[in-house]
Amino acid sequence: MSKTKGATTTAKAAKKAAIGTANGKAANGKAANGKAANEKVLNKKVAMSQAIEARQPSSMDDFLFDLRGYIIIENAIEPQLLDELNAIFDQIPRTLEFGEWLGNSQRRDYNKMTGMELHNAIELGAPFEALVDHPSWINYARHYCGEEKSYVEGLFIDESLASFRKSGGLHPVHSGGYRGALRGKYHYEHGLFRAGQCNVLLALCDIGPGDGATMVIPGSHKSNLPHPGTGDYFKGDKMDTLEGAIEVHLNKGDALLFVDGLMHGGSNRTTREGERRVVIYRYGPVWGASRFGYQYSTELLNRVTPEQRKILEPVPPCTPQNSFIPTEAPGNKTPEAPEK
Repeated sequence: MSKTKGATTTAKAAKKAAIGTANGKAANGKAANGKAANEKVLNKKVAMSQAIEARQPSSMDDFLFDLRGYIIIENAIEPQLLDELNAIFDQIPRTLEFGEWLGNSQRRDYNKMTGMELHNAIELGAPFEALVDHPSWINYARHYCGEEKSYVEGLFIDESLASFRKSGGLHPVHSGGYRGALRGKYHYEHGLFRAGQCNVLLALCDIGPGDGATMVIPGSHKSNLPHPGTGDYFKGDKMDTLEGAIEVHLNKGDALLFVDGLMHGGSNRTTREGERRVVIYRYGPVWGASRFGYQYSTELLNRVTPEQRKILEPVPPCTPQNSFIPTEAPGNKTPEAPEK
């Protein structure tokens, strides 16, 4: 069971040796595409998630998720896994330019204020793979946005990113119930949660006042009217003074789980030292698709566990070259053959 808490609490040569080019080809050198630098981590079999017992959403979790649109899962990952994720963050070249590739991950910042963001982050190494079905939150995702008790029960990760943010970085407010896309919409009916998308934001460092904490407007996932003070996302209007918005402070290793339809963004980071580090995985129903068209590599799909592959590829391609007949809906058992 999770606990919930209050929200207030250069060289060019070196660069060429460390990053992939924009077309995805590996650069020469020991750290080309980040593979050599991360080799020990990438090839390591991660079983650390077994150290944490699978958590289940409680009735209080359900109440607060419905009421506020978010919950906090404290101490969500193991210290060793946390260290390994940070080790990979340490190895990622900060000289990576917008649009350039690091293996099968690409820098694609949402805007000029959000800092450095690597998409398709699951491909960054085994510790990121361990997060796919991590026992601290996977049952929450299934419960809130996995089409529970339906014929298409199951999950799909349609977006994953590793985010770095230094002083001055922020993310303007976005989403909300008012005219929200079905992709992130919040529904609860017939005793079941039907959220279009749930985000798991994992803090790899302490995030408190001045650190660029995620901001939310509790309950805004149900709003029927526009917020009068939203401002202009593309002009980078800050969320810090938006009426009704609060900062969500996290300790290192905590995870914030929220419905994407909740109005959210990132406060202005004023802390001069260090950087804000978070990993974000966006879970949704099995019938979803990659938001930006990223494809998981064959190597990754062959390397992960069968359960993880069901989340990364819940609906395998069905073509004349594949000798199988799709007789079941994703996430459901194959129906028994009718009696003769």
